[in-house]
Amino acid sequence: MGVVLSLFMLIGGVGVFMTGMKTMGDGLEHGAGKGIQRLLGKISNNRFAGFGIGAAVTGIIQSSSATTVMVIGFTNAGIMTLIQAASIIFGANVGTTVTGLISALSAFPVTGYFASLAFVGIFIIMFSKKEKIILAGKILSGLGFIFIGLDLMGGAFKNYAALNQAVRSVFASVEFPLILVMFGMVFTGIIQSSSAVIGIIISMIGAEVLPLDRALFIVLGANIGTCVTALIAAVGTNVNAKRASAIHLLFNIVGTIVFVALLWIFTDGIISFLERTVSEPKFQVAVFHLIFNLATALIVLPFTERLVKFVEKIIPEKAPKRKDGFRLAYIDDRLLSTPPAAIYQLKNEVKGMADLAKKNLVRGVNSVLKRDTSEKEIVFSDEEKINFINKGIAAFLIKLSSVSTAKSEEVYIGSLHHVISDIERIGDYAQNFIEETDEIIGKRVVFSQSAIDEIKAMYKKVIVMYDMAVDILLTGDTKKFGIVSGVEDEVDEMKKTFGNNHIKRLNEGSCSVDSGAYFYAVISGLERVADHLTNIAFSIKSPSGSEREAMAAVARERG
Repeated sequence: MGVVLSLFMLIGGVGVFMTGMKTMGDGLEHGAGKGIQRLLGKISNNRFAGFGIGAAVTGIIQSSSATTVMVIGFTNAGIMTLIQAASIIFGANVGTTVTGLISALSAFPVTGYFASLAFVGIFIIMFSKKEKIILAGKILSGLGFIFIGLDLMGGAFKNYAALNQAVRSVFASVEFPLILVMFGMVFTGIIQSSSAVIGIIISMIGAEVLPLDRALFIVLGANIGTCVTALIAAVGTNVNAKRASAIHLLFNIVGTIVFVALLWIFTDGIISFLERTVSEPKFQVAVFHLIFNLATALIVLPFTERLVKFVEKIIPEKAPKRKDGFRLAYIDDRLLSTPPAAIYQLKNEVKGMADLAKKNLVRGVNSVLKRDTSEKEIVFSDEEKINFINKGIAAFLIKLSSVSTAKSEEVYIGSLHHVISDIERIGDYAQNFIEETDEIIGKRVVFSQSAIDEIKAMYKKVIVMYDMAVDILLTGDTKKFGIVSGVEDEVDEMKKTFGNNHIKRLNEGSCSVDSGAYFYAVISGLERVADHLTNIAFSIKSPSGSEREAMAAVARERG
């Protein structure tokens, strides 16, 4: 019965430890969401910059698997090259060692202090209403759970002699290194977290049930096992995303082969080096894990291009399939595992949709002014694409709403539902303009020069407003609210003034009744486009795009 109870305690400890990792990682991820987005915005072909970004992002979200899945999503969307993906993956392997170093702190008499952070964090979460403080509570409670989990795992071995002896016997009888590597690989593949496996190994080292030389081989196997998540994520992706997953696997296989050979041949020397360098056995495991990943990255990083070319040879480009439809340019369901990255890419997708609608608006108004429908097919094709993107973003937003996000992110996600609807409506008006041009040409309607000048003046204001509204959406710059509101008032006033002017022209006989109807349809369409642009701008503070609600929210924030 004692062995069964100790096994339950061990399993419970693993569960608490992994819960702590997830809770702390979520808190760090959401708290540093904008920082992650800024890091992703600096992705370039500089492999060392990519390495740093991969290490930093993984250090924040506490999961190299999540970072790699995110990279596969970027690569699948076609917005990241294999060179960029490879360098970030190399950095991610170094960033994941942070959890092991944190776990190794349990070697010192600090477990009780850190464990108490779980209570402090939960207390903060229960009684605070401020988002940043709640995120801090999550980080503290997660850190506390990590140490409680480590203590439970260690206690399961220390307090139950039968389990302690059984585990000792198993590892004492297993001497062949490749079996230990295989064990680490399979075990990590099952729980899909090398950080969790390193935490378990550290607990076993602390309980003195696992010799250090055995532990190091298991650590090496864990680095291959963690690739399972990325391999699963690559299923159903394009060839470059599959290649990114293969690079992740090859990186860890190459590093493991090199270190297994070194450790196998120079076991005593390496163990002696670790013992001389780091006195605490738990830290010896964490430091070895860091050295392995850092050394492998430094060895492979200079040969990134050659590794990419090798992967391109073993995973060749397939014959392109005939494309009958559209595809989303930036978002991919694999990004959902990292909400800050998903939101960063959402902004790019929405901007792409807005740019398409703007191009169609320009084409539509120019068709009216020039009496030219030569770009009609392009407008109709892009309108179909706008509708496709609208549906794709809406579906992605629903999925993103179901994953863990910060409160501010939930508000932003909610606002985007309205934003894409407004952009889609702008696209509809652009299409209406070119359809009206067809009728204008067919009925031989001619606008007076005064009418053309008025349409141009109103259109110019709307384009200024368009750029400003999209900029506010992407940057969150509330200082421009007043400018947008002022320009919209000018557009509204123009509609009234120009409508009255046209009535005068009708009375004077300088314009026909038919031209008057189309003129009013165009300026009314432009005025409605301005309304939608106002909604887009104010959506960052009011999901419905209400100017009054947005202004009130800004006033509250400024105190």
